[in-house]
Amino acid sequence: MMETRDATSVQQPPFSAAAGDEIRWLLDHAMLEQGAAISRTYAGKGSMWQRPYAAAQPRAAAALASVWFAAYPPAIITRPGDSVLHTLGDPGLWQAFAEVGIQAVHTGPMKRAGGVTGRAFTPSIDGNFDRIGLDIDPGLGATAEFIAMSRTAKASGAVVIDDIVPGHTGKGPDFRLAERSYGDYPGIYHMVEIAPEDWALLPDAPAGKDSANLDAAAMTALHARGYIVGALSRTIFYEPGVKETDWSATAVVQGVDGVARRWVYLHYFKEGQPTLNWLDPTFAGPRLVLGDALHSLGVLGASMLRLDANGFLGVEPRTPGPAWSEGHPLSVTANQLIAGLVRKAGAFTFQELNLTVDDIAAMSQGGADLSYDFITRPAYHVALALGDTEFLRLMLGEMRRAGIDPASLVHALQNHDELTLELVHFWTLHKDDRYTLGGREMSGAELREQIRAAMYARLAGPDAPYNLRFVTNGVACTTASMVAAALGIHDIEQLDAAQVAAIQQAHLLLAMYNALQPGVFALSGWDLVGALTLPAEAVADFMGDGDTRWINRGAYDLMGVAPAATHSQAGLPRARVLYGALPDQLRDPASFASQLRHLLDVRRRYRLFESRQLAVPAVQAPGLLILVHELPDGLGTEITALNFGIEPLEETILLTGIASQPVRELLRGEAAGVVDAQGRFRVRLEGHAGKAYLVDGQQSLAHEMRV
Repeated sequence: MMETRDATSVQQPPFSAAAGDEIRWLLDHAMLEQGAAISRTYAGKGSMWQRPYAAAQPRAAAALASVWFAAYPPAIITRPGDSVLHTLGDPGLWQAFAEVGIQAVHTGPMKRAGGVTGRAFTPSIDGNFDRIGLDIDPGLGATAEFIAMSRTAKASGAVVIDDIVPGHTGKGPDFRLAERSYGDYPGIYHMVEIAPEDWALLPDAPAGKDSANLDAAAMTALHARGYIVGALSRTIFYEPGVKETDWSATAVVQGVDGVARRWVYLHYFKEGQPTLNWLDPTFAGPRLVLGDALHSLGVLGASMLRLDANGFLGVEPRTPGPAWSEGHPLSVTANQLIAGLVRKAGAFTFQELNLTVDDIAAMSQGGADLSYDFITRPAYHVALALGDTEFLRLMLGEMRRAGIDPASLVHALQNHDELTLELVHFWTLHKDDRYTLGGREMSGAELREQIRAAMYARLAGPDAPYNLRFVTNGVACTTASMVAAALGIHDIEQLDAAQVAAIQQAHLLLAMYNALQPGVFALSGWDLVGALTLPAEAVADFMGDGDTRWINRGAYDLMGVAPAATHSQAGLPRARVLYGALPDQLRDPASFASQLRHLLDVRRRYRLFESRQLAVPAVQAPGLLILVHELPDGLGTEITALNFGIEPLEETILLTGIASQPVRELLRGEAAGVVDAQGRFRVRLEGHAGKAYLVDGQQSLAHEMRV
């Protein structure tokens, strides 16, 4: 049986001088201590009672900034001697962003990450998502530079978005204090002390490592003895010999009380990312996270926070079967706590939640203000890769069924992760539901496998060797390299001008899909410069644990400040780019950035981000997608028409409830016919092209005169 800790055990005995110095050093750098100090500055203040906080406010969040640039700090190339934060805070960059139409920069994780061995910091193992401190990672800059960047953004009429990680940390000071059984620190993590008589069940930590991943047999044995909840519904990042379960055992650690211990801890992700415990009686984990959030808002000057992997905050045993670890109510409650506190402090949150559509809807009730669009993101890639929008329209229907407003979503192009093909919606809750795709009825599980097989065959493997599968989750690729694969291009090292033009055209089509609908539009530096994937051998050192995503994280130079640089400061090789630096692109009307600027200008002028999606009409052409939106304040009805196929198309669509009206095409600024008395309208599109039609000519002409 598992032993409980005596209540008196948290009283710490006297230390030796050396041990005491190390404990004090760890405490000085621990997030729990730092967060508590920040939190106390907010306590008892009237300012915490001036704002509503119970309900999510997606449209208010989107109104603050509806076009985002998603940075990835390790990939940013800087001027010699400049930090990443100095580069991101450059007024010239913010001027270029304003010219394109970008209103916010999501910095990505910039606080100290990695681990601690003794008193030495070790590097991040997951792109700074293994946070261990509230101070800025010295490899990226200084706290003062982050604050200066926030001020530059505000002076430009824009905002900065920071990250918090509510699900895990790295093996930093907090984890080392937990291993030592110091105070409340073991309560931060989902970790369990193993009795010495059961150590034989645990693997030995390999030489040079402080822990070892449990195999299935050891995990099952510990579950049977009442230590842990056992197997979870899935093992994220599963890799034989690297990560076979979500549990690892520490080496023997001498506690502050002189007792030698071994712990088993949960990690949804990598071994160096121990999972936080959101329902420990000490509530140490929530205190750490909330203190971190307030630090980002009150000290660094951020206006919004991304909640990383926020769907994995609750776990409990189930009999029979695996533990309940996804869609758990505790995740809903924890997110409401985080989002509510942030709204009380005058800011907003958005969530990275790759779960079912139902989970996204549930977690948005009082939780994060915005959700990353994991619903249609894989689907619009399917549409381009296969030239068929049926699956995309199916997902838009699932979204409407769940009552999710597209205005509550962050519609994004590339980020630092892979192109996910997990399709969790059809893997878990809806695996037995019946769907029709391609004229055939099938289960959700069958649909998932059909889509995944088609995408893996199209986007990776022999036909597209420059992209790689990422374990069981999807494909490591950039947007440009995904498009290249969709176009059937085998060799991206020998692209001619026509192929580059075709990639840019399809890339703009994906930008149109994401921008010409309600909510937030987000894109990355890799998108802006048209980055391709790196050769696997160029990042072999980064991929030692099987993480192929490093090929899509090549270094980029947005402003052309260091043309001779071959690597970023973090050591990432410079990616080959198709479009060039922003200043050069903005001088060329035909460039990707210039065409994007025009697209975003139309989006802003007609306030598409504020619109309401009315319908997704049925169509005949496989590659055609139609989205119908009601614009705010009587500006009319907007129709987004996109051709995901490579061939031109012409089709008459039926617009229910719209009487005969003149139509204008907004991107080209020209008349486009009329909707007839029966609500019929003729759409004509070139291959991989899109149009934005405005119905109600009188309103539109008056608006155009005003702007």
